[in-house]
This record gives sequence, structure tokens and C-alpha cells, in this order.
Amino acid sequence: MSDIHFDIGSLHAAYESGISVAEVIDTVLARIEAAGDPGIFIHLATKAAMLAEAEALGRFDPVARPLWGIPFAVKDNIDVAGMPTTAACAEFAYTPSTDATVVAKLKAAGALVVGKTNLDQFATGLVGVRTPWPIPRNAIDPELVPGGSSSGSAVATARGIVSFALGTDTAGSGRIPAGLNSIVGLKPTVGALSTTGVVPACRTLDCVSVFALTVDDAYAVFSVATAHDAADPYSRGIAVEPLAVRPPVLNVGIPARADLKFFGDASMQAGFEAALAALEALGARLVEIPFGDFYATADLLYEGAWVAERYAAIRDFFEANEAALHPVTRKIIGGARNLSAADAFRGLYALQACKARLAPVIASVDLFCVPTAPTHYTVDAVLADPIATNSRLGTYTNFVNLLNMCGIAVPTGTRDDGLPMSVTLLAAAGRDGLVASVARDLHAASGLALGATGWPQPSAQPVAALAEDEMIELVVVGAHLSGMPLNGQLKNVGARFCRAARTAPSYRLYELAGQIPPKPGLVRVGSGGAAIEVEVWRLCPDAFGRFVAAIPPPLGIGTIDLGDGTSAKGFLAETASLSAATDISAYGGWRSYVARSNGAQRQLERAPSN
Repeated sequence: MSDIHFDIGSLHAAYESGISVAEVIDTVLARIEAAGDPGIFIHLATKAAMLAEAEALGRFDPVARPLWGIPFAVKDNIDVAGMPTTAACAEFAYTPSTDATVVAKLKAAGALVVGKTNLDQFATGLVGVRTPWPIPRNAIDPELVPGGSSSGSAVATARGIVSFALGTDTAGSGRIPAGLNSIVGLKPTVGALSTTGVVPACRTLDCVSVFALTVDDAYAVFSVATAHDAADPYSRGIAVEPLAVRPPVLNVGIPARADLKFFGDASMQAGFEAALAALEALGARLVEIPFGDFYATADLLYEGAWVAERYAAIRDFFEANEAALHPVTRKIIGGARNLSAADAFRGLYALQACKARLAPVIASVDLFCVPTAPTHYTVDAVLADPIATNSRLGTYTNFVNLLNMCGIAVPTGTRDDGLPMSVTLLAAAGRDGLVASVARDLHAASGLALGATGWPQPSAQPVAALAEDEMIELVVVGAHLSGMPLNGQLKNVGARFCRAARTAPSYRLYELAGQIPPKPGLVRVGSGGAAIEVEVWRLCPDAFGRFVAAIPPPLGIGTIDLGDGTSAKGFLAETASLSAATDISAYGGWRSYVARSNGAQRQLERAPSN
């Protein structure tokens, strides 16, 4: 059974065909032995304990228990009842009697804990080598660092030992190891997953993260585990929506080319450009964004307030057991002794200023795409210069939690030197579903095998349809189309893209005069009309009412017949507004008209003057 693929869909199909949980557990144990890597796990569940958990699940029922029989690993700063929690420091170890909230939710969904994984001690580091246990070996290239702090969780997933693993992410610990091991790393909105039962690093920033072989699997785990937890004062109620079809056009912010940092790694730079080309092929419109303020925010993470927060998390243990800490960890956290409350407030003020400057920037695009890491480092290079190399790895990760963004690291290909290439998609808090839907398509476009397993990506499953109950469809035709200037108004009221469509061939489309930004008007004419390209979005009734109330004349809402025989409410123009309007129906839609008009304008600008 060693050839069982451990992505959730494949494993559930295997259960459906008749394999037993015992066979899967034997496969897990065989893969651990075959890996020959004593650095992955700090503690393993016994076979008997795993079999007992499996027995308690009853018969195979993936509806009642969506993670039925799915093996997973837990970073060893997250509590699992009956297993020691060490945070990679033996002297700190304790054995909890209850599971962390997130572990309990996953167990209730049918998942089976295999063991506790290695990490950078006290989750302080992005490299994965700051541990008194053996260093986990990178699953793609053993000379590379595995990435941290969630090193063992990433390697266990990339090797196919488990289907998914939990990590934590304060400064990139759930993304850097994913990128370095060619797997998916989902870093949710801060507070979406409870941190009750998690050894804190920076409580105000900490996230529980998910490593998986596919975006579908990572998002499935996120969906099961997300819930408000009254026991966690930093918990937030985040609405988890099913993965849906991504809008056909998205404005994707990228660091301005002049601001990109690769520290001389030409292969990483070329890999990032290839990933951007793949995004454009999916319909993304790339928008270069000056990145100086993002880098300035990232620099704050290892200054006053947040170094002090790491120290506060383990202060009593640190003062009583300083010699027990890894030398690099001790140096970083111990530096907080020289900080004052004034230093902490200075950092908080600086962060607030960065947030104020960057809020409109973040809102100006649908999402961002950055390299997961700017370069790769070998274990030897990191051990020779542990601080500088770690700092560079956090170039595109350190600012994310400080700015309350969500993100997902996704493999996009192989660099020209054979090493893994990964990018991270980022968006404002609460848009976890959007970044996952884009990452899903980007991963599929790469054609990569899953992690280091050699397994092909599973066949794409249809995305979940949006719930029909209580939702109203809205047809948009112009400036509210995806990627257009007013699309943000739809998203601000919680609208979700449903599908691209065409009207019935009974409409004319006009460019209206005097509109800022430019807008078209759709008019029903019956005979002599054309089929016009539109998009259908869905809103809840309250949002629909608020949105419609804000529509300015000469536009209004009427019923629009679609080419598939259905109809929905949508934008129509008053006929009185057409006297100075231009008929653009021949273009087939507003997007085509704008694209051709912009192309013609660029040609005029390039034409030589007489």
C-alpha cells in the first residue's frame, strides 16, 4: 500500500474502494522509516494509539466527518492531549491533558494525529535549523534549509508522510517552509483559527497555519478548523465561504520592478517573472506597487514591540533556564532585556503610520503576488550567518501579519537550477477564499507533482456552487466588471463572482457621455440588438438593497435576459441619456471596447509628430 496517494480526495477514494485505516497507518509508519530523517518528528503517536483513534471513528463517513481517516502532523508548539509539547526545548516540555482548540476540531472531523513535528525553537526563525534535535532535511534538496519555524510539518507533508500538517505563522513560518519544500502553505487571517493551546511567540500576530499538498486540501482543513473561540481573546469570527470560480479579471499588485529584492539570485528573479506570466495567462492585470512602505513595516517585526512580546511570552522560563535555549534563539529573545516601554510604543506608533499609508494601497487591488522567499540558502550558509540569512528570507513575509493580511504560498514551477519556485498570494483580512481560488488555478497551471512525492496533481474537482438561498443575482456590464474601476464597490458589500455570460441578442451598448469614471449604458431594443458580454455576481438581499440605492442616474436596475434563457436584475440605462452617447455594441462588451480604445490611444501617443 506504499503507493497510496495521501491528498485527501485520493485517500478518501481509497477508503471507499476498501482499504482499511490500519493499512493507511502502516503506510505512514513505513514512510517515516523510509525517509530516514530523525529530525522531522519530536514525538510520534504509537501505532496502538492511532488504531484506537481510528476505531473510535466508526464506519467510513466523509460527510459527517470530512477528514475521516486523514493522517496529519502537529507542530510541537501546539498542544495534543497526552503528547509532550516542547516548542523544541526539552527543558520547557509539559504534557497537556487537552487538545488545542484547532486540534480538537480536526480530530472531531475525523483526522488522525501522527505526531509532533520539529521547529525553530519557540517558533523564532524562518530557517528550520534552530533546534536541539536533528535538523529536518529539506524534502526537495537536502543541502537547502527546510525553512522554519514549521520545518518538520512542511517536510512531513512534502514527503507524503501525512496528508496535511499544522504549523504556526508569525513572520512567515507557515509560508517559507512551504515554498522551500514545494507544497501549499495557507496562512489565514489573524484570529481565524484559534490559538488556544498554542505556545505563543507574538500573541497579537500568531496564526495557526496549514501545510498541504494541494490548495483544495489546505482550504478544506481551514474550513473545518475555523471558528470563533471564546477562550482566545484574539479569535475573530471569519465567514468561511466555499472555494468559488475566480473572477475572470483581477488586479494583482506586485512589487515595483525597481523595488524587488532577490539578493543576487537571478534564478529566483526569472522564476518570479515566469509565475507572473502564468498569472497574466489566467486573466490577472499586474499593477506595479512601490514597496518601500511594505519593507519598512517588515523591518519593525524584529524591533522593540514584537521582540518584547516574544520575551514576554516565555519570560519566566527564560530567566530561570536561559542556558537551555538555542544560542541564536537566546540572543534574539534576550535582546528584549535592553528595551523599554517607550521602545515598544515607538514601534506601535510606527506600525500605525505604516498601516495608514498602506491601507489605500492594499484596497486599490484585489490581491498581491510576491515571491515566497527572495532566495534559497543552504544549511551551511545559514549556520555560518544565522541572523542575516534569516532576515533576508523574511523579506516578503514579515509585514503580512502586522498589516492584518491573509495569504497562501503556492508552488509555481521549478527554477532553471532545479530548485523549487513558489509565490505567495496576499489579500486583506477575510479574503482567504479569494487568494485560495487564485492559488488553486495557479498551482494547476504549473503541472507540478505534489511536493517531493512524485504524485501527479489530482484531477481538478468542480468548485462549489454558491448557495442559492437568500442570494440575488446581479448582472453587471461596465465599470463594475471584475478588474474595472468600480468593482470594489461590489466587493465592499460582500458580492461574489458567479459566472461570465452574454445577454440575449436584444440589447445595444452605449458609451455614456460625461461619466467619471467612464461607464456604458445597456438598453433593450428587441430586434436589431446584439448579445453583450456581462458578468453575474451574487449578493445577499440587504447588500443588494444598499448597492442599488447608491446607483446614480442615468443608470438603474431592471431585468436583463441572458443568452442561456435565464434572467436576472442588472444595470440598464435611461433612454434619455443616449442623445450624446456612442453606440459601441459592435465591440461585444465594455471590456473589449476599453481594451481597444486604450490600444488605439497608446498607438497615438507613440506616433511621431509632424
